[in-house]
Amino acid sequence: MKILLIIISYIGLAMSIVPSVLVFLGKIDMQTNTTLMAVGMVLWFGTSPFWINKKTDKDNAADN
Repeated sequence: MKILLIIISYIGLAMSIVPSVLVFLGKIDMQTNTTLMAVGMVLWFGTSPFWINKKTDKDNAADN
């Protein structure tokens, strides 16, 4: 499950970065850019908190 969240998160991150480059190159228009970046933002911020900075069982054992 964690691997799926990581993959979705990175897809969202790419959807937040790549559209700006495509607009700069003239490949997509601004409305498409806005839509893709909004979807990417929702994917990134909706999935990344569930796996970033999570302590593992090994980390928890070291803290005790």
